[in-house]
Amino acid sequence: FSRMATPLTSALFSLLCFHSACSFSVSYPTINSRCNSPNLHGLCSTLTKAKVKSVHPRLLRASPEDHDDDEGVTATSAVEPSSIEEKNSDMSQEKIISDFCIGTNTFWRKLVIEPVRKYVEIRPGGTAPSDALSKLTAPPEVPGIPRPVWLTILGSVPTALGWYGYYKFSVEEELYQYELQNDKDGKVTGCGGYGTLFPFVYAVIIGFPLTLLEIPLGETILQAAGFWILLGQVNLYRRVNELCEEAKDELEITEPPLYEWWALLPPPLDVVVGLRQVHFLSEYWRIKRSEPYDRDIIAEELFPFISTKQRFTLKEFFRTPRMWFWFTKDWEDFEFDFLKDPA
Repeated sequence: FSRMATPLTSALFSLLCFHSACSFSVSYPTINSRCNSPNLHGLCSTLTKAKVKSVHPRLLRASPEDHDDDEGVTATSAVEPSSIEEKNSDMSQEKIISDFCIGTNTFWRKLVIEPVRKYVEIRPGGTAPSDALSKLTAPPEVPGIPRPVWLTILGSVPTALGWYGYYKFSVEEELYQYELQNDKDGKVTGCGGYGTLFPFVYAVIIGFPLTLLEIPLGETILQAAGFWILLGQVNLYRRVNELCEEAKDELEITEPPLYEWWALLPPPLDVVVGLRQVHFLSEYWRIKRSEPYDRDIIAEELFPFISTKQRFTLKEFFRTPRMWFWFTKDWEDFEFDFLKDPA
């Protein structure tokens, strides 16, 4: 490990810099894009199947036992109108979000040249060979391709971090298509690879030259690009958490591994959660595809915080050096009062 430390640390640092550049060095308000409202499907099915022959006034005030001798009356629980209105409102919001995401993906997809669209067209899981080079160059698949941290670094460093942009596109598009195929209503909660990456790319292409020419609009465009990619990153962490919740037994975790709002932290702290996202998303896809376990030396040996199964707080991270690097695994925890979490 000591012989590998310098080049691997440099490679990881380069990846961290790229990720941080996407976030820019600006602070934005905490974004909570969770939308986990329950669906009315179960409620409607229950009401449809209920055999109510008539509505008896005593149903509104009497206990179920009082209805046993009422012919033609079947007891049913009263449904508060406000509860139905709230659920309808939640479903409406989910549809608005889904329609926006689908529309954004479709719009930006049309702005990409046809040869590129054909190359990155989604394919069934398992289409690409299992060797590293094939995974690096493969189009997105559903279920997604497992891309561990070591593979991400292997693709990013030789290409001057260019491949990391392709990684970002691929994982977003895989999640988007996975939601489309598996949600019973065809709803999505992300804009996919086209809708997430290309607004950022085009904004930088337009905004950067304007900035060089000292045109004020250029700075505004770049700031908007930074906000968009940052918002997408927060949403990505939320979606990865939801997937990990589905497979928490297989992943051997008891809670979601990521704090979504950590994407809003200044560099390099935002990268701590970014690398954990790479690791846990890769593990989720590996489990979904029933692929054998393959030890990730970067995430599990050299930088243990990446693969730590518990979700740790910032204070816990700072006071627990054994999570940091391979050479701090035997260090004792720092016992400072300001690093202790509230009871």
